[in-house]
Formats: sequence, structure tokens, C-alpha cells
Amino acid sequence: MTKSQESAISEFIERLGMVTQADGLSRIAGRIMGFLIIHGGPFSFSELAQRLQVSRGSISTNTRLLETIGVIERVSMPGDRQDYFQIRNKPYDELLRGSVLRLRKAREVVLTAEKDIPDTLDAAHQRLRELREFYEMLIVNTEAIVHKESAQS
Repeated sequence: MTKSQESAISEFIERLGMVTQADGLSRIAGRIMGFLIIHGGPFSFSELAQRLQVSRGSISTNTRLLETIGVIERVSMPGDRQDYFQIRNKPYDELLRGSVLRLRKAREVVLTAEKDIPDTLDAAHQRLRELREFYEMLIVNTEAIVHKESAQS
């Protein structure tokens, strides 16, 4: 691999870390995700820590997070007691499904507020209705993408 190719890979990994950090996840989670998108896996904790130059504890915390949201999976190797990680097959479908669940929870918060906040607060109800409609539009459109992706599989 040429130095410019290695540089492009390193830049992608770092920039994805910054993107995920801006989305509310940790930068390390994004770097792990970027590394596994490029290299696939499986990689052990130690290999990830060494390659990304972060602590094993940070790798442990962030791989659990990425497993939870469905981006990576933990695998084992015959005869080896270590855990290994690799990018999941179609991880982005799982990200979208998780987004839909979070959007539904947010909509429920708004629906509860619409019921509980006094009717005399007309302006508040108008803004709550607009927020609920916004979440409903996002849910419908995100679900359409999920169904489209599932149909193509």
C-alpha cells in the first residue's frame, strides 16, 4: 500500500470519528467503526488498541456501544479465548432501525406533553403539534428507507 493510500485510510478513520462525535457518540467509537469499515475484521481488543493507539478500556467501552447499536459484532476464533470484532453485514440497516426507535420515543414524549400541558397554552400546543408532525415525517421517511433496503436484500 502506498503512503498516500495509507494517509487516505487514516484520514477517513479520523474524520469518521469526528462525525460520530458530532452525532453524540464518542470519537473512538467512530474511529473503531471507520477502521472496521476499511479492514473488515475480525480484530482482537489488543489489535484494535494497537492499531488505533487507544487504551484497551476505551476499546472495550466503545465496542460494546457499537455492538449495541448493531454496527459491529463480537466473534470468536476456534481455540482462542479472546474476543474479536468485525463489521456486521448490512450494519447501516441496524442504524436506521435504531433511529426509528429513537424517533418513536421522541414522538411519544411530545404526545404526552400535548395531553398534559394545559389547553390554555395555545402557542405551546402549536409548537408541540409542529414537533410531533416533524417526528412523524421522519419516522415515515426513515421506515421507507429501511423497507427499501430490506427489499433489496
